[in-house]
Amino acid sequence: MDTPRAFKDYFDVPLAERLARDLQAVYPAFARAAFVQQVQDQIAPLELKARVAAFAVALQAHLPPDYSTALAILSQILGDELPDEQGMFDLGYHLMPVAAFVEQYGPAHPADFAQSLTFLHALTRRHTAEFALRPFLHHAPAATLAVLHEWAQDSNAHVRRAASESTRPRLPWATQLPAFIADPAPVLALLECLQHDPSPYVRKSVANNLNDIARDHPQQVLDTAARWLQHANQDTPALLRHALRGLLKRGDPAALALFAYAPPSQIRCTLTLGSEQVPLGASLPFTITLHNLSEHAQPVLLDYRLHMAGAGSAPRSKVFKLRSLTLAAGAQHTLTHQHPFRVVTVRRYYAGPHRLEVQVNGVVLAHADFTVTAP
Repeated sequence: MDTPRAFKDYFDVPLAERLARDLQAVYPAFARAAFVQQVQDQIAPLELKARVAAFAVALQAHLPPDYSTALAILSQILGDELPDEQGMFDLGYHLMPVAAFVEQYGPAHPADFAQSLTFLHALTRRHTAEFALRPFLHHAPAATLAVLHEWAQDSNAHVRRAASESTRPRLPWATQLPAFIADPAPVLALLECLQHDPSPYVRKSVANNLNDIARDHPQQVLDTAARWLQHANQDTPALLRHALRGLLKRGDPAALALFAYAPPSQIRCTLTLGSEQVPLGASLPFTITLHNLSEHAQPVLLDYRLHMAGAGSAPRSKVFKLRSLTLAAGAQHTLTHQHPFRVVTVRRYYAGPHRLEVQVNGVVLAHADFTVTAP
């Protein structure tokens, strides 16, 4: 079986040649060979973000020194708009260095602010401007937010999504926005415009933005969710469940109450592990059985928390979502699941003692201990 290609490896010499060919076609003075050589000399040891930054530096070195002129040239190689709401990384990834060029050099040219934002409006319909917009939000927050409020009303879903995604205070892969971490009110005002967006793609970004904000300002997000539920349409509950997922996993009583999840009453929970020892790289099968002994139906949010051994002496824990259901009076529900202990991008496992806890509506009803062993 072929090993999947790492995303960083798409930013290679063939991509440099593609960009150079496109640029020379619209700007004959572009030093095609020198651009490719500069990229080739730098990228081999670099990871993704550093590779993209190296491409942007090479663009700056070989385009005209006037930023406005360089931007006008780059606008001619953007190509066709994405055909649907996906594909910005699959089909538009080659434009990431172009976005990085604006991200790195645009804020230093405030006189060209309008041209930069117009360019990013065009770019985000082909790739994404979520990262490139962040330094503008840092250096000129009021002016950039005013433009993003206009974007939130755009007919193109990619543009509307960029308005939300770019303002996430803790956007992965991106620099944080300290001003919005301290005071999320400007972002919440922007999200108000997008709460009933017709696109699931945009609504998912809105939910992720709210989830970011909830890490620092849970009460403001809870107040927003309660208000939105008062004027909900058919999509609002799902958006808010995703937005409040961090609070729901932590068993926050106010978040649980918004969705009618009460502390479990007379629910018996049994947890059975498939093994008490799991080698690193293998999976742990387990079975959970819930039995509602009460005389009334109960909405149930079923999760499990994994307490994990750390690299040193510090243990870690993470909650994983299972499912939501309504458990009828006297009813029993059994679920079988497997948790993989293989290394993933966002999590690493270590040999040592572990514990699995079953949470029902934020309350731990059962637990079991096991050991992860070296392979």
